[in-house]
Amino acid sequence: MSKVKYYYDSESLSYRKIERKKRTTIKYAFMFLLASALFGFLFVFIASQYVESPKERALKRELQNAQLQFQLLNKKMTEAEAVLANVADRDNNIYRVYFEANPIPDEQRKAGFGGINRYKDLEGFDNSKLIIESNKRIDILQKQIVVQSKSLDEIAILAEEKEKLLAAIPAIQPVRNEDLKRMASGYGMRSDPFTKARKMHWGMDFSAPKGTPIYATGDGVVERADNTATGYGNHVRINHGYGYVSLYGHLFKYNVKKNQKVKRGDLIGFVGSTGRSEAPHCHYEIFKDGERINPINFYYGSLTAEEFNEMLEHASLENQSLD
Repeated sequence: MSKVKYYYDSESLSYRKIERKKRTTIKYAFMFLLASALFGFLFVFIASQYVESPKERALKRELQNAQLQFQLLNKKMTEAEAVLANVADRDNNIYRVYFEANPIPDEQRKAGFGGINRYKDLEGFDNSKLIIESNKRIDILQKQIVVQSKSLDEIAILAEEKEKLLAAIPAIQPVRNEDLKRMASGYGMRSDPFTKARKMHWGMDFSAPKGTPIYATGDGVVERADNTATGYGNHVRINHGYGYVSLYGHLFKYNVKKNQKVKRGDLIGFVGSTGRSEAPHCHYEIFKDGERINPINFYYGSLTAEEFNEMLEHASLENQSLD
């Protein structure tokens, strides 16, 4: 129940009831509502500045988690960059050196991306710098991986070719040490057994009993197996590829035929004394790009250091050749 208010009328010397005008009531009511609205707005504003809503707390947690994940991602990228740098270092300084390939410059490995701004659509956000930097690192890392992958593909091809080359190079003696009587004559100026004149001896003579096995010194294809070359008698020529050809002369008989593929260590014939020969032996020559070269430099596949030194000593003697 609302209170009734009175005022003293000095003229009538009596109390009179205060009658509130309707207009005034509406005015007071409007002022009350306005004050209430202003107070409510102020309260909401202050609360929004200092008090988080459940949705805001959830979004804040999501943002913090996203920032943490980006930090972890950057840490992983740093580790990946270190691993890739190690692989690139070995690639340039070990693999490519071994296979005689030019190293890949750092400018090519670590080049960025020029031209248009690739990250324009990532600008304008609170964490744009973090997001753009992470995307740049990922893009560069991906490019480095592509460069390294192509390099390793090249190395794999070079390794396969190197393996074929190493298998093709004539690298063992044509006659085994245990079957040898002696290494009769080496590469160089020697006394001819028939004319006694000094002349160039283009190969090495391995003295052994007739019928002693002769082996292919490297992988290749039999180019000739005949007796039509002057002085060599029955002989075999093997084309090893890469410019290498080996020749085995004065054979007693063949164990291969023309165009036959052979592997290092395959039996290709037997020691004899056919052609221009003084005694049973295997005359052995190596050609590189059509030029005769000293076979003694190619026995790394079958001789120990001591055996090689002994052979080198015998081969250097200017004795008489057997052909």
